Amino acid sequence: MASGGGNKKRQPGNRKNREANVDSNLQHCDDNSVAHNAEHHLMPEQCEEPMSTDSHEAGTFNQQHLGPAAQYCQQKQHQQHQQQVQHHMHVQHNPSSPHQHCSTQVHDHNISESLHSHTTTLSSLNTGFSGPVPYNWQASKTNVKDRLAFMFNNEVMSDVHFVVGKEMNTQRIPAHKFVLSVGSAVFDAMFNGAMATTSEDIELPDVEPAAFLALLRFLYSDEVHIDAETVMTTLYTAKKYAVPALETACVDFLKKNLCSDNAFMLLTQARLFDEPQLAGLCLETIDKNTYEALSAEGFTDIDRDTLCVVLERDTLGIRESKLFSAVCRWAEAECQRHGIAITPENQRQVLGPALQQIRFPLMSVEEFAMGPAQSNLLQDRETVQLFLYFTVNPKPTVPFLDVPRCCLTGKEQVVSRFCQIESRWGYSGTSDRIRFMVNRRIFVVGFGLYGSIHGPAEYVVNIQIICTDTGKIGGQSNSTFQCDGTNSTFRLMFKEPVEILPNINYTACATLKGPDSYYGTKGLRKVTHESPTSGKVTFQFTYAAGNNNGTSVEDGQIPEIIFYT
Repeated sequence: MASGGGNKKRQPGNRKNREANVDSNLQHCDDNSVAHNAEHHLMPEQCEEPMSTDSHEAGTFNQQHLGPAAQYCQQKQHQQHQQQVQHHMHVQHNPSSPHQHCSTQVHDHNISESLHSHTTTLSSLNTGFSGPVPYNWQASKTNVKDRLAFMFNNEVMSDVHFVVGKEMNTQRIPAHKFVLSVGSAVFDAMFNGAMATTSEDIELPDVEPAAFLALLRFLYSDEVHIDAETVMTTLYTAKKYAVPALETACVDFLKKNLCSDNAFMLLTQARLFDEPQLAGLCLETIDKNTYEALSAEGFTDIDRDTLCVVLERDTLGIRESKLFSAVCRWAEAECQRHGIAITPENQRQVLGPALQQIRFPLMSVEEFAMGPAQSNLLQDRETVQLFLYFTVNPKPTVPFLDVPRCCLTGKEQVVSRFCQIESRWGYSGTSDRIRFMVNRRIFVVGFGLYGSIHGPAEYVVNIQIICTDTGKIGGQSNSTFQCDGTNSTFRLMFKEPVEILPNINYTACATLKGPDSYYGTKGLRKVTHESPTSGKVTFQFTYAAGNNNGTSVEDGQIPEIIFYT
């Protein structure tokens, strides 16, 4: 090679002889190379051209074989190498003392060794990942949410692991302390508080893996991934780690999917997790669809405290005899859970205070005799007291509530079917009856009846509603009423609301024992009653075949039906 400052270029063969790898490239800038370049007085253009070519080749190698961190440090090495060459050119044109030149050579040699050490360390770092890291994945994430979402359940940069679940259902989940601490005060205390954990693997045997992943997904991306199978465990996990936004999302999901089939199951969970709003919605659903809710599988799985909460309600829409049957089913299931025999004694024991919440006085004497009286759940003394309650006046005191249950809300409504009132309607023990049908579901709570034409008097009355097609008694009541001698109507109420379904024929019956009374005339076959809050209800009245004491569509007794919608 000429020693002047000419423009002669290196031969291509010189480039082919150099090794295209990181270590050999770094060796080109050691102290021997510097001394050789200084001896032959190379111009900067002559030195920079081959170094630039080698750096490009080495860079191509690194992009193919090294991870993002290694590539970054390779670029730093190249920058330091160029600075080194420029420094040697400066020393050549600005000579100083021999001592200074020697110091420069020693310093450059140390840089070369340091860079070589860096390359070795990066190779070992790159093989430490559990899987391949996408090249420059950050560039494809255009916002913070996307970048954090990429880190969800990802080993990249993770600094903590959770071993979630128990026994055979465990899962090791990676996470990042900073992200968790920002999203949860519980995690913040766990990692940064006075009693911060130093363990890299944290065991969570009381948490389901799917629920914990749903929690982490929410913390990393604000996304809510829950379904019917995971919502309850996710709600538990969100409460445990104090993430109220996820709690709200879970409760909203439950509200949208609440129905009579799962009302009891969700009620138990709502009470357990202290969610009063959800519990209230469950109870309202049970009130409106009591029979369906009691028939669901989840009913027999509830705890006794929840059972008592339901039995205490005055708004259950079911006959007390059916409610008693459902409670007996629950008692049998509870005996099985306790591993004891299903006997009346054990059933009474597991029921405890729940038995006192059943309102036996609301049953008819027939319902009581066919059900509770034969179940042996009641003591003999209680059974005798209840039979006396059903058959004698004045009624004795019994240890059970006799307050009617009413599942109805809104305003009471009354439909009248006569346009005029006349006098003298007699009674001989035969029932006055009229058939009716409605166009929408209602609940009948009583009848309005005419009273005596001879001044104040007392009547003994039995009222019933019978499903015409099946002959089944929907509701009945035995009572007395006092009248004042006017042509006003007097109320006789059922013990429980009677559900009337649309487009089905029912027969209203009233058997009166007392003096002659007023009666109605100019009866209407079709009456539409309109309420400003609940809309219209249309009644259609027809003749009830058979002995009905003369009552018909045109005239007779039972002028009013009292109902709720």
